[in-house]
Formats: sequence, structure tokens, C-alpha cells
Amino acid sequence: MGLPLLVFLFVVGLVMGVYFALTRLPGLLANRELDRRLKDVTLTFDDKPLADESSVVRQEKAGPLPIVDKVLDATAVGPSLKRLIEQSGVSTTPGSIVLAGIVGGVSAAFITSLVTNQSIAIPFAILIGMAAPFIWLKHKASRRLRRFEEQFPEALDLLSRAIRAGHAFQTAMGMVATEVPEPVGPEFKKTFEQQNFGLPLKDALNELAERVPLLDVRFFVTAVLIQRDTGGNLAEILDNLAHVVRERFKILRQVRVHTAHGRFTGYVLLALPAFLAVALMWINPEHMGLLFTERMGHILVAIALILQTVGFFWIRQVIKIEV
Repeated sequence: MGLPLLVFLFVVGLVMGVYFALTRLPGLLANRELDRRLKDVTLTFDDKPLADESSVVRQEKAGPLPIVDKVLDATAVGPSLKRLIEQSGVSTTPGSIVLAGIVGGVSAAFITSLVTNQSIAIPFAILIGMAAPFIWLKHKASRRLRRFEEQFPEALDLLSRAIRAGHAFQTAMGMVATEVPEPVGPEFKKTFEQQNFGLPLKDALNELAERVPLLDVRFFVTAVLIQRDTGGNLAEILDNLAHVVRERFKILRQVRVHTAHGRFTGYVLLALPAFLAVALMWINPEHMGLLFTERMGHILVAIALILQTVGFFWIRQVIKIEV
């Protein structure tokens, strides 16, 4: 009776979770987006003098799990996870990601225990379930940064045209914020609102470079700050920077073409052992069953998984060329 009851409770919880996601989640996400916008533009002045030039600090609002968020803030994981969430563009909090990892690990262990009776698979399932939210968040951040990098030359061209038309740099940033789509538009809008509410332009641009850790953005911030100190034709500087970014993209695409064979080799080498294992399990299940029933087989499977993972990332580093 124990196992059917657990399965029934799991299915009921899954159905209730899907119903909650379909009915309540859109409204919650809309409220979360409104709170995020208010947090970004809400500024408060600190009574104590700060070491750096900036005396403007964003007022942050606690998330749905304030206790977990406070514990994470006291460690080195909290700020890094906050920065990753900000780069990914996902409306969530570090505590929610940690809770999702715990729930994912427990759910993966429960499903694995139902599918197979091999105890060695449960720790791997827990690790995969706990790492899944963080991997998803990292993937979202990487995709968003790639889209930002692709749209950034268009934003530079728009800035240059607006400055040539006689607009101030701050006004040109507001035009980029309204004209350029996600993710460039919202990032420039956040910078525009920060300096519009009192944060010095230098600090607002430096925060943009911290939120978007791209070499092109650092070039842009450095060029603008140097031009404000020394003078010069900012429109021409932005045109040259946009041209450099586009040329770098051309070289990067050529590099991806030349490294396609190595990337395909890495994918084949990663998938080949799993494919052979499934084929041998179908051809001779008694022979392959020893890997899952004997202790030595468990050790060999664990070693194979570790070596396959190391080899895959090693190949990725070999074919990774910075441009």
C-alpha cells in the first residue's frame, strides 16, 4: 500500500501544480514584473558616506522566501546567483532557485526509485535534479547575452544617428531603450532610468558593464567615459565601434565553421557509449546486466560517466576560440 499511495500523492501534487501554473502563475509573474520595475527605479540615499563616488543605492525588496534569501546573502553564493538571475532576465529570487533545486533533487530521486531498483542511480538522479535549475538559469543567461551581443551594433548605430541629429547622449539612450527590443532595450532603459533618477552617468554605465559582462559593452562604456573627459566626436566613435563589433562577428562565424568538425566529434563521442550501451542491452541483456547488479559494474559505470563528462568538456575547451 505504501508505493501506490506515494504514486497517488505524487500524481495529485503534479496535477495541482499544473493547475496552479495555468491559473495563478500569469498574474503572479505580472506582479513580479511590476515589483522588479519599481525596484529598479526606486533610489534611496544612504546616510553614511560611501567610499566610492556613488551615493545612490537601489532599494531591494525581499522575495517570496526572505529567510533563504538572507542566508544566501550572507554567503558568497547569494550575490553571484543574483547576478546570474539578473543576466538571465528571469523574474525570480536566489531562494526560489535553491528551493527549485531541492525539489528537483527529491523529485528525481523519487522517480528514479520508481523506475529502477538500483540504489547507485539515486545519487546521480539527485545531483541532476538539483543542478537542473542552475543549468537552466545559466543557459538562459548565455542565450540572453548572445542576443544582446547580436543587437548591440544596432543600438550603437541608433545612438550615433540620434547624436548626429542633435540629441544629448542621455536622450539618445532613452531612444535606444524604447526602440531596440529585448534584451538591449531593457538594459539601456534601466541605465537611462538610473541616471535620470540621480545616479551619475559614470556609475550607471559602469553598472551596465557589470550587468552585461561583454567585451563590446566594456569598450562602449570606456569610449563614452573617455569622450566625456577629453572631448571628441562621439558619433564617429560609436560608428567605429559598431563596425568593429560587426567585423568581429564575421570572424567568429568563420571560426565556428572551421571548428564545426571538432564540435560534431565531441557530440558523437559523448553519444556513442550511451548508444552502444542501449544496443548491447537489447542484444545481450544478461551480459550488460552485470554492470548494474555487481559492485564492480557500479564502479565502472561511475568511472565511465565521469570520464565521458571530462572528455566532453575537454573537447569543448579545445575547440573554443575567443575572438
